[in-house]
Amino acid sequence: MYTGKLVFSRLTEHLPLPVFRQCVTRYLGNHKIKSFSCLDQFLRMMFAQLTYRESLRDIETTLRAHSSKLYHMGIRGGISRNTIANANQVRNWRIYSKFTRTLIQIARDLYINETLAFDLDQTV
Repeated sequence: MYTGKLVFSRLTEHLPLPVFRQCVTRYLGNHKIKSFSCLDQFLRMMFAQLTYRESLRDIETTLRAHSSKLYHMGIRGGISRNTIANANQVRNWRIYSKFTRTLIQIARDLYINETLAFDLDQTV
């Protein structure tokens, strides 16, 4: 049995968390928040996006199925549709927009010398 890090953990360790924390501070993302931080929300939504979850119920079911691995994935706190829904509704979207722009810039810098060509005339 493989005993190394989970793939999700390996992905999240490359995230520039200081930049994320700056975005949260700038837009007061964790203001009056007791337990479900912006990072918790981001990690849940990142997991949902990477695993093609289609609804809050689907996210909740999948996370509960992996409840023994959540701590090792960096996901802490409770798992409920209501908590995720409220956070998605109340939190400032600019936090995630700014952070996404930072990630896109990092990706561009990594591939600046790469030539990406797409031939749309060929059919496969």
